[in-house]
Amino acid sequence: MENNKRYEAGKQAMEELFSQEVRTGMEEIKKVSPDLWEMIVSFGFGDLYSRKTLSFAQREIITLTTLITQGAFDQLRVHLQAALNVGLSKEEIIEIIIHCAGYVGFPKAVHAMGIAGEIFKESEETHNK
Repeated sequence: MENNKRYEAGKQAMEELFSQEVRTGMEEIKKVSPDLWEMIVSFGFGDLYSRKTLSFAQREIITLTTLITQGAFDQLRVHLQAALNVGLSKEEIIEIIIHCAGYVGFPKAVHAMGIAGEIFKESEETHNK
């Protein structure tokens, strides 16, 4: 895919995954490193997320699992929101985190569950407004 098409596909994927508020926060990276921002949008979301075989929900299951495994909890926060946005249920997310406990240990799973609880609460407050 040519670079402009990759970037546009990445932006479109990000719009489906993330709220405007999250995207605005993510764009802070562009101010520090436009090159890294281009890679994130074009490769991360244009090349990877825009492939057709897996749904966004399936990709978010993979992403949540790998972020928990790495202990990348800042990124986990935005991808928990994305998982809800693309149709994963609260119960499915909880089950993913519980399943990870057996592979990554309780400290990472407990930390992830705490973040998930915050995201669930924020999501409920947003939907109840």
